[in-house]
Amino acid sequence: MQFLKTLLVVFTVALAVGFAFNNWDVVSVRLWGGLLIDINLPLLLLICFLAGLLPTYFWHQAVRWRLKQRLQSSERAVQDLRLAVATPPPTPSTGTVWPADGAPLPPPSAAPPLIDDPRP
Repeated sequence: MQFLKTLLVVFTVALAVGFAFNNWDVVSVRLWGGLLIDINLPLLLLICFLAGLLPTYFWHQAVRWRLKQRLQSSERAVQDLRLAVATPPPTPSTGTVWPADGAPLPPPSAAPPLIDDPRP
Protein backbone atom coordinates (compact mmCIF):
# COMPACT_ATOMS: atom_id res chain seq x y z
CA MET A 1 0.00 0.00 0.00
CA GLN A 2 2.88 2.35 0.78
CA PHE A 3 4.22 1.71 -2.73
CA LEU A 4 0.92 2.87 -4.27
CA LYS A 5 0.90 6.02 -2.14
CA THR A 6 4.46 6.82 -3.19
CA LEU A 7 3.64 6.14 -6.83
CA LEU A 8 0.61 8.43 -6.67
CA VAL A 9 2.63 11.25 -5.08
CA VAL A 10 5.43 10.92 -7.66
CA PHE A 11 2.90 10.90 -10.50
CA THR A 12 1.12 14.00 -9.13
CA VAL A 13 4.39 15.92 -8.68
CA ALA A 14 5.54 14.97 -12.20
CA LEU A 15 2.20 16.14 -13.61
CA ALA A 16 2.43 19.46 -11.74
CA VAL A 17 6.02 20.05 -12.91
CA GLY A 18 5.06 19.22 -16.50
CA PHE A 19 2.10 21.61 -16.34
CA ALA A 20 4.24 24.39 -14.85
CA PHE A 21 6.98 23.89 -17.46
CA ASN A 22 4.57 23.99 -20.42
CA ASN A 23 2.44 26.88 -19.12
CA TRP A 24 5.05 29.27 -17.80
CA ASP A 25 3.21 32.21 -19.29
CA VAL A 26 2.76 35.63 -17.76
CA VAL A 27 -0.85 36.42 -16.97
CA SER A 28 -2.15 39.93 -16.28
CA VAL A 29 -4.54 40.15 -13.36
CA ARG A 30 -6.65 43.29 -12.90
CA LEU A 31 -7.09 44.33 -9.30
CA TRP A 32 -9.19 47.08 -7.72
CA GLY A 33 -8.38 50.71 -8.39
CA GLY A 34 -6.97 50.04 -11.84
CA LEU A 35 -4.02 48.02 -10.53
CA LEU A 36 -2.57 45.49 -12.96
CA ILE A 37 -0.31 42.67 -11.80
CA ASP A 38 1.70 40.32 -14.00
CA ILE A 39 2.13 36.86 -12.50
CA ASN A 40 3.14 33.45 -13.82
CA LEU A 41 0.22 31.07 -14.40
CA PRO A 42 1.50 28.20 -12.19
CA LEU A 43 2.11 30.62 -9.32
CA LEU A 44 -1.39 32.06 -9.74
CA LEU A 45 -2.90 28.57 -9.65
CA LEU A 46 -0.87 27.69 -6.55
CA ILE A 47 -2.06 30.85 -4.78
CA CYS A 48 -5.69 30.09 -5.68
CA PHE A 49 -5.30 26.48 -4.53
CA LEU A 50 -3.85 27.56 -1.18
CA ALA A 51 -6.54 30.22 -0.77
CA GLY A 52 -9.13 27.44 -0.88
CA LEU A 53 -7.16 24.79 1.00
CA LEU A 54 -5.84 26.69 4.02
CA PRO A 55 -9.18 27.89 5.50
CA THR A 56 -10.59 24.38 5.10
CA TYR A 57 -7.48 22.87 6.68
CA PHE A 58 -7.64 25.24 9.66
CA TRP A 59 -11.36 24.51 10.10
CA HIS A 60 -10.61 20.78 10.05
CA GLN A 61 -7.87 21.18 12.68
CA ALA A 62 -10.20 23.22 14.90
CA VAL A 63 -12.91 20.54 14.68
CA ARG A 64 -10.35 17.81 15.46
CA TRP A 65 -9.11 19.75 18.49
CA ARG A 66 -12.65 20.36 19.75
CA LEU A 67 -13.60 16.69 19.32
CA LYS A 68 -10.39 15.59 21.04
CA GLN A 69 -11.22 17.85 24.01
CA ARG A 70 -14.75 16.41 24.20
CA LEU A 71 -13.40 12.86 24.04
CA GLN A 72 -10.91 13.51 26.83
CA SER A 73 -13.66 15.07 28.94
CA SER A 74 -15.87 12.02 28.39
CA GLU A 75 -13.02 9.66 29.23
CA ARG A 76 -12.37 11.55 32.47
CA ALA A 77 -16.07 11.32 33.37
CA VAL A 78 -16.10 7.57 32.71
CA GLN A 79 -12.94 7.13 34.79
CA ASP A 80 -14.52 9.08 37.66
CA LEU A 81 -17.65 6.92 37.48
CA ARG A 82 -15.56 3.75 37.50
CA LEU A 83 -13.71 4.95 40.58
CA ALA A 84 -16.98 5.86 42.29
CA VAL A 85 -18.43 2.40 41.63
CA ALA A 86 -15.21 0.59 42.56
CA THR A 87 -14.95 2.12 46.04
CA PRO A 88 -17.90 1.14 48.27
CA PRO A 89 -19.29 3.74 50.65
CA PRO A 90 -18.08 3.48 54.25
CA THR A 91 -20.35 1.44 56.51
CA PRO A 92 -21.27 2.82 59.93
CA SER A 93 -19.99 0.88 62.92
CA THR A 94 -22.56 -1.00 65.00
CA GLY A 95 -20.73 -0.52 68.30
CA THR A 96 -21.79 1.42 71.34
CA VAL A 97 -22.08 5.17 71.02
CA TRP A 98 -20.32 7.18 73.73
CA PRO A 99 -21.71 10.70 74.25
CA ALA A 100 -19.71 13.55 75.70
CA ASP A 101 -20.66 12.84 79.33
CA GLY A 102 -19.10 9.36 79.23
CA ALA A 103 -22.22 7.24 79.77
CA PRO A 104 -22.74 4.68 77.00
CA LEU A 105 -25.92 4.84 74.95
CA PRO A 106 -27.77 1.71 73.98
CA PRO A 107 -27.45 0.62 70.35
CA PRO A 108 -30.22 1.86 68.07
CA SER A 109 -33.25 -0.38 67.89
CA ALA A 110 -34.39 -1.92 64.64
CA ALA A 111 -38.00 -0.72 64.89
CA PRO A 112 -39.38 2.57 66.22
CA PRO A 113 -41.09 2.42 69.62
CA LEU A 114 -44.84 1.99 69.69
CA ILE A 115 -46.79 5.08 70.65
CA ASP A 116 -50.04 4.76 72.53
CA ASP A 117 -53.08 6.65 71.36
CA PRO A 118 -52.90 10.06 73.13
CA ARG A 119 -56.71 10.47 73.12
CA PRO A 120 -58.48 9.77 76.40
